[in-house]
Amino acid sequence: MSWWNTAFHRGICDDSDVRFASLSLFATQVDFEEPGELGLFVDESQISLLADVMWTEGTLDQRCVAGAVQMLRSQDLVWSRMVREYLIGERSPITDLMAWNADATRMPYRMHSEYLRQLYLGNDLAQGHFKVDGRPVHVEDIRVPVFAVGTVTDHVAPWRSVFKLVHLLDTDVDFVLTSGGHNAGIVSEPGHPRRSYRRLNYRYGDPHPDPDDWAAGAVQTTGSWWPLWIEWLRSHSSHDILSSARVRGSDDFVPISPAPGTYVLE
Repeated sequence: MSWWNTAFHRGICDDSDVRFASLSLFATQVDFEEPGELGLFVDESQISLLADVMWTEGTLDQRCVAGAVQMLRSQDLVWSRMVREYLIGERSPITDLMAWNADATRMPYRMHSEYLRQLYLGNDLAQGHFKVDGRPVHVEDIRVPVFAVGTVTDHVAPWRSVFKLVHLLDTDVDFVLTSGGHNAGIVSEPGHPRRSYRRLNYRYGDPHPDPDDWAAGAVQTTGSWWPLWIEWLRSHSSHDILSSARVRGSDDFVPISPAPGTYVLE
């Protein structure tokens, strides 16, 4: 929540603070009116159940999150694996992306409950009702240019829902629609086979395009969108900053408390 406070109330919408020169958003939903298939799992009763579980444990176990995501694409992530691995006896070799995806995250109680109830169920952020430190957050107050990425087969953040950033933000938005899903479409390094993307250069004040009309007529570029993003960042930055990694045990790497931290118990 501290990021929202700093970003929206200082660095992004206040011209006197220039720490933020741009904002990049990857598979990011702001308006949850059309949440996609995940809406099947989110209602008041489900959120109340999760809140009770998290209140007891302090966090939501990563297996709960992973299980919900897998059920969204059960044919690919559940049943096909059961047939291949348990019935046929064939185990696919693990890839870098599969290893990364298996490293799930525990969600702290307050963060996850506020996200599900206020942002997801109530759609408070898009409607200007979400507050940080008692002050309402208005996404239309963002002043810096935005680079937003949606993925064609995203089952968590449908790209048409992500596209609403073009309509919600009162600033320049470079929107990229890339091939792939929620993870693979973002982790799309240069040289990756069968990758392509389409780009919208929306400038503040232009007529707002319909997502399907734009997608139907947009030029498709072969390759990763990463080089495009790097050039965009450079065009909105003063210079590159290189810093050496911190050394464990040094004075600038003193742990505040044992993992997972005291915030999960608040």
